[in-house]
Amino acid sequence: MKRHHVEEEDIATCVRRALESYFEHLDGEKPAAIYEMVIRSVERPMLEVVLEQAGGNQTFAAEILGINRNTLRKKLVDHQLIA
Repeated sequence: MKRHHVEEEDIATCVRRALESYFEHLDGEKPAAIYEMVIRSVERPMLEVVLEQAGGNQTFAAEILGINRNTLRKKLVDHQLIA
């Protein structure tokens, strides 16, 4: 169980660093739609990795993610990972 906590910290640290870098490099531009940018940036690779780990089985991938299979399918379509 402790291993999962460490992995979560690693992901959180990566996201924090990316956001700090984003704000440092705005060069006077006003930030906008940060929430959507972060969610879309994290969600796609998460879906790709989990689907790969599930051997392409969407039902199993949804179970791993803790979401409904229909929700997973919608997200896969939204991210153009399936047609």
